[in-house]
Amino acid sequence: MAAMHRRYHHGDLRAALLTRAEQTLREKGPGALSLRELARDLGVSHAAPSRHFKDKQALLDALALAGFDRLHETLAASREAGETFPDRLGGLVRAYVDFAVANAELLDLMYTVKHDPAASEALIAAAHRLGAMAEEMVAEGQRDGEVREGPVDSIALPVFTTLHGFASFAMSSVLSAEQVADGLDAVIAYMLRGCAP
Repeated sequence: MAAMHRRYHHGDLRAALLTRAEQTLREKGPGALSLRELARDLGVSHAAPSRHFKDKQALLDALALAGFDRLHETLAASREAGETFPDRLGGLVRAYVDFAVANAELLDLMYTVKHDPAASEALIAAAHRLGAMAEEMVAEGQRDGEVREGPVDSIALPVFTTLHGFASFAMSSVLSAEQVADGLDAVIAYMLRGCAP
């Protein structure tokens, strides 16, 4: 536990605050996040975090934005691993579910904060990149003749909502780890049937 509460030593305080905030989020949930507590954990003055985050909401927004960036990088890398639409979709689904299970609290925060009326334009844009990625993958599949014709958004929406629903069940332990592992192939096959030409 001592390693979790390392003191901050001159460097990037903003990054140290975000790292510690994500640890707190994972261990105790968003209600336990406090700029004052983060400052105490890092051994800096209580005012130091305010140089980077004007309030707790700004911290939550930054955490969510960092989460969307990490998720986007993870999904982009997974797509590049496949040559066919089924391979790319399967890779993306597995990467999303793995991210959701490993970062349940963060993913929950990401989708909660993006709906806040005060959400920043950067946060909204980061969230929309995921939808754009799904649509781009479907359009690519259509060009290759691996996905049925039709409006891209009408095909991508059920894929993404099915994926997010399954991931939500996986990350909230509605499904056991065994059910997630066993059910993933069936979910991918279901999505592919919905996209098939």
